[in-house]
Amino acid sequence: MAVRRVLKMGEPLLAVVAAPVERFDAELASLVADMNDTMQALSGAGLAAPQIGVSLRVVVFEVTVNPRYAHVSPVPYTVLVNPELTPLGDDQEEGWEGCLSVPGLRGLVPRFRRLRYRGFDAQGQPIERTVEGFHARVVQHEVDHLDGILYPQRIRDLHQFGFEEALAGRMTPMPD
Repeated sequence: MAVRRVLKMGEPLLAVVAAPVERFDAELASLVADMNDTMQALSGAGLAAPQIGVSLRVVVFEVTVNPRYAHVSPVPYTVLVNPELTPLGDDQEEGWEGCLSVPGLRGLVPRFRRLRYRGFDAQGQPIERTVEGFHARVVQHEVDHLDGILYPQRIRDLHQFGFEEALAGRMTPMPD
């Protein structure tokens, strides 16, 4: 399909709550294909529809062999439409995150360690999974995009936010 331009932090659409998907049709399939192509081309772990200018509640994510995430367990390719997240407990952990919409920067972000997510795949079939670690972090990061939230808004200590090359010695690999 196509690699699309990724919106950057500051562009208004990234601050909007995305609309639910109402039809599982060829238009949705085309959107998902473009999202996947864009994520793969930029070596991302995930991508939300608003990041490519489409205000719909759709995310894709996957981590297999990815040089940006060499230290984590694989996350299966998933298309998640109209997602709902339920934290399983109060345990949170901080981990370094980046974002295709916030290029070159990283920050230490708290996320729930375990959660259940549910929604639908691109064909409208239900999905429900219980996940933890990096998989849970990726899902929370992407679903935040659907609610108009970028990861810098979740950082507790802005001393732990900066350019990748400046933070290189301080960033530790994230456990999975």
